[in-house]
Amino acid sequence: MLLILLGVLIMHLIILILLIVSTAANAWSVDTEGNPNNLWCSKGGCQHTNNEDWIQAVQALMILSVLFCFFSFVAFLYQLFRLVKGGRFFFTAIFQILASLFVMCGAIIYTVMGPKEQIGYGYVLAWVAFPLCLISGLIYIVLRKKQ
Repeated sequence: MLLILLGVLIMHLIILILLIVSTAANAWSVDTEGNPNNLWCSKGGCQHTNNEDWIQAVQALMILSVLFCFFSFVAFLYQLFRLVKGGRFFFTAIFQILASLFVMCGAIIYTVMGPKEQIGYGYVLAWVAFPLCLISGLIYIVLRKKQ
């Protein structure tokens, strides 16, 4: 049981790191000249402007996914020590599944509305984090506290 909890904890930390790196990454797409295009347009030369609604929606959804994943991690640690024997980690699971839905929605909006260029590593990390986050949330639903 200890190994399962340790594995879930490590998986959760990996997902959180993936989401943070994906949100802060400077390469969600790469133009034909090799210049990266990020969510925040901090380097100038972006093809979208910061006042477009779709990019603000992607920014908000990615920040929400990071926050909900972090809150899920804190809830897991709290429930790990306070949950009664035989209890399930439902609260943690709800936050983790919401985080997966937020990252999925943000990546879908970027797919539909974003620049039609080569994809960058930030975009790929967001799509990698989505199924991992969803699987983690489903594991929390099934997981019971034994001791």
